[in-house]
Amino acid sequence: MPTPTVRRLQLGHELRHLREDAGCDLAEAGRAIGKAESTISRLESGQTGLKRQVLEQLVDFYAGKVRVRVDRSFYLDLAKGSEQRGRWTGYRAIYHKYARMMVDLEADASTIRKYQVEIIPGLLQTPAYLQAIHAEAVPQVVPNLDDVLSARAERQQIFTKPEAPELGFVLSESALLTMVGTSEIMREQLEHLVEIADLPNVHLQVLPFRARTHPDVRPQAFTMFRIDAPGNSGPLEFVYLEEMHDGKYLDDREDVDLYNRLWSRLVGAALDPVKSRDKVLEVAKSY
Repeated sequence: MPTPTVRRLQLGHELRHLREDAGCDLAEAGRAIGKAESTISRLESGQTGLKRQVLEQLVDFYAGKVRVRVDRSFYLDLAKGSEQRGRWTGYRAIYHKYARMMVDLEADASTIRKYQVEIIPGLLQTPAYLQAIHAEAVPQVVPNLDDVLSARAERQQIFTKPEAPELGFVLSESALLTMVGTSEIMREQLEHLVEIADLPNVHLQVLPFRARTHPDVRPQAFTMFRIDAPGNSGPLEFVYLEEMHDGKYLDDREDVDLYNRLWSRLVGAALDPVKSRDKVLEVAKSY
């Protein structure tokens, strides 16, 4: 079953698709159930839910305006698993609130694309590399190391789980050369990259310093998620941008298309997977 966050997003996505098929705007939908326009907007963006009876009322309202049969139980089933209670306790409590949606998108994605500069992406980090980062962090903001390691290990299960996603990584050459910890830690980390790159569902490339790209094509790090939809409304697609103390999620069609084009240009400028593998091994031997 998808995570609660993703089920809520899927429900909102399906309801927006149904509303548009019914030819209703947000205000009309809100009036039908005695709610404000903003409530419908938040419902469709996955930020809130509705009580079962109210959700039934909304679906029935839409169903009366479309020509095809609407399966009310489909929407009610999606709503059942959208509660977050207890999910972010224990070692998962290390995640900042802004990052929790990213973790859930990652867990349910069918496709993940990641561009990273300066350091190795979290999904690809070895425990020793992660501990070295942890040791150099500002003490006041560092959570319990055991919890950090447990949470990271859970995320990394996506590489080999049943129905594992397709994962694409483009790493700046600087990520291979930025020293984290000791030479031994760096060598082990880069050898681990090669092992992960050999998995059939992983596509890893290195963007070298000498790649002929316009400066605008070397943006800040970003992650793209694609999650298959359970209904007919098309997949969920998000771009995640993480900053020092915050994270931003983009799902507007224009934003997603922009990052898709950007990703294509990065992939085109980077070394191909075979040459990238050789590059990683070359740098590993230098440590």
